[in-house]
Amino acid sequence: MMFVRGPLSLYGLRFLLGAAEAGFAPGIVYYLSGWFPAAERARAVARFMAAVPLAGAVGGPLSGALLSLNGHLGLAGWQWLFLLEGVPAVVLGFVVLVYLTERPEEATWLTPTERAWLTTHLSREREQCERMSVLQALSNGTVWRLGLLGFAFGFSGLGLWLPQIVRGLSGLSDFMVGLVSAVPYLVAGAAMVLVGAHSDRSGERLLHIAASATAAACGFLASAYLHSPVLAVLALSLAAAGLSSAQGPFWALPSAFLSGPAAAGGIALINSVANLSGFVDPYLIGVLKGATGNFDSGLLLLALVPLAGASLALRLRRAPGSRPWLER
Repeated sequence: MMFVRGPLSLYGLRFLLGAAEAGFAPGIVYYLSGWFPAAERARAVARFMAAVPLAGAVGGPLSGALLSLNGHLGLAGWQWLFLLEGVPAVVLGFVVLVYLTERPEEATWLTPTERAWLTTHLSREREQCERMSVLQALSNGTVWRLGLLGFAFGFSGLGLWLPQIVRGLSGLSDFMVGLVSAVPYLVAGAAMVLVGAHSDRSGERLLHIAASATAAACGFLASAYLHSPVLAVLALSLAAAGLSSAQGPFWALPSAFLSGPAAAGGIALINSVANLSGFVDPYLIGVLKGATGNFDSGLLLLALVPLAGASLALRLRRAPGSRPWLER
């Protein structure tokens, strides 16, 4: 990305980047379902995905600092940002390939008794899942409804525009904007882990998702009308916490009724549909910002999306035949 020279190269490289990373999130969710029993899955997913808001918390101030390198060694600040934030991902990709264990039965850091218990327990849970092929999973109505539900919790709209929203409210420097922008991410990371753990303890998923979505909607709604920088950042923190908190309970759902290749395909489809928000939300916010000159209407739009998600979660909870796999 640091070698982008115009719109065509930007679109082309961004497409390739998206294609390269498309399998990562569903792959990890599927991978974790092969390691953690259903009763532990929401907190496992939440702890992993807490890396997203925590990366935002670190990346905000770091990006602001890197932008200040503008002109150093002939590179623009944004080029330094892509270079220094991209290299660790490349290096760690090879490290994980060597050191990450594929499945529990291969884990030498577990005792033989632990390996046997975990393998047997997970095998029993998989036997309780519905038997379906990949094609059946891809045409399953519940899988598609979960994809639509996941669309409501896209973080891209907030993540992309948060620094500019903060700048518009405060007029701070690049570094200070990055520092202030870290606050919602820190709140989101903590909330994500706490809600995921509570969902596992209670064994309930969809009410946790609906409550998180409602909190996100309230945060976006408040931030559209609060023009005090401090209050607006607090409202955006609530919105970020709501969006993030839904992730653990949400991603524990597919593996509760899908297993094997069907789970891999179903999770990938859910993620693909959900990720459409990564295009739609930022684009619409940009259009509304251009039309109105501020972010208020965009924030109102962001409030409506999780509110619709809360409604869908409650409808799923009341759907006939949903209770057995939702209570695992």
